[in-house]
Amino acid sequence: MSARLSSASALMGAVSLAASGAAFGACTGPGAPTDTQTKCHAAIQIPGNPLRSFDISFVNPHRAEFYFADRSNAAIQVIDTRTLTHKRALGGFVGVKLNAAGNVNNNISGPDGVVSHGRWLYAGDGDSTLKVFDLESSSSSPAQLPLPTGGTTRVDEMDITSDGELLLVANNAEDPPYGTLFAANGDRGFSAVSKIAKITIDPAIAPAGAGLSIEQPAWDPKTRRFYVSVPVIANNPQACNFNADLGTVTCHGGLLVVDPIAVINAHAANVVIGAYDPATHSGVVKLNACGPNGATVGPRANLLLGCTPQNNPADTSTLVINAKSPVNSLNVGGITGSDEVWYNSGDRRYYLGASRACGAGFVRSGGGCPTGGAALGVVDADTNLLIEKIPQGSNSHSVAADSKRNRIFVPQTAPLSVVVGGDGTTVGEQICGSTNGCVAVYVHHVDGDRDDDDDRDEHGDR
Repeated sequence: MSARLSSASALMGAVSLAASGAAFGACTGPGAPTDTQTKCHAAIQIPGNPLRSFDISFVNPHRAEFYFADRSNAAIQVIDTRTLTHKRALGGFVGVKLNAAGNVNNNISGPDGVVSHGRWLYAGDGDSTLKVFDLESSSSSPAQLPLPTGGTTRVDEMDITSDGELLLVANNAEDPPYGTLFAANGDRGFSAVSKIAKITIDPAIAPAGAGLSIEQPAWDPKTRRFYVSVPVIANNPQACNFNADLGTVTCHGGLLVVDPIAVINAHAANVVIGAYDPATHSGVVKLNACGPNGATVGPRANLLLGCTPQNNPADTSTLVINAKSPVNSLNVGGITGSDEVWYNSGDRRYYLGASRACGAGFVRSGGGCPTGGAALGVVDADTNLLIEKIPQGSNSHSVAADSKRNRIFVPQTAPLSVVVGGDGTTVGEQICGSTNGCVAVYVHHVDGDRDDDDDRDEHGDR
């Protein structure tokens, strides 16, 4: 794709997008400012039920596909990142489950986490199972029987090694929470995913009975470790309160560093990991002023962690920490409240699904927050400085980017007038050009945007 389109080709593109299900009248309002580097480009409509609840997103740039966990339609939705068309839905998930008050119970709804390598897609469900799909098959059903992880709540966020051989998933809603390491399919033409081990954190660090969690994992090919966000841990600082039932949480979070080879070599069904040990480069690192949900690996083995005051009210910035030496970190000001975060090697920027980003510094004139306070945050991965924040509909917390085309995908919920618990603002509706919710597509034009195949992907170009 050329970095600069003529007005004629831009018009043809608009016609093509409209024919494919992208919305006319989309990309208006606060979520489509004219003075940002990251521009609202299109809104892709999703067939079926209006979007009430969704979770994590992922892009496989070599397949030119974006995937997101759509609980409202009990499916992983597949979107073509070249043509910006909806391709198909991969079904068989439990969908939206409600609590006694009639609100979505995230802990048992699904799908949740999703990741892809080659022809294989892996997704977590609300019944504590992992599902595997063959993207080369015309079938929308899993390629093998769902794999249980031993719990009663969802398999949530996940990441996979660069060769696709090992997969780490977070069972975040169990008490205490745990991870599960799987042997994945790599580049094989058949599916034979199997469970290797359960991974738990030392109870002195993550005590049971306090509703603690683990969140987004990220794989770093340079250190050959998984890095997993842990929103709150005990004794960080000493004698802090980690239990929200006992009052305001004053403990910060941690970063769980997992050496998968050490887990395999332990030959144990359950591997317990304690405090960080620099000699083995594994264990739980105490973080400075950060209760993280999101995690992504950027250049020079840096990790950006999506800290949020939802975990600790004092944690109001974003953290960058070095994977090789995780005692070294710096705080990025001006953006907070992130769930999923994503490094895009195509433009060397981090994109943050900041659903709780309320505060000054919005890109539009006057600053401030719309009701709901969600934003798409953009951070320079070389300087670690905030570039811009673009308002989003409330509940906007999921983001992924295509590194070949520099297109950023941000799902939006339907308005509150259409679905219970939906977008309480008009921001998402104006972005979508509809009242059904959508996937907003943002673009950052840089020289060298392209559709050709190369060796750069979301795991290898770090």
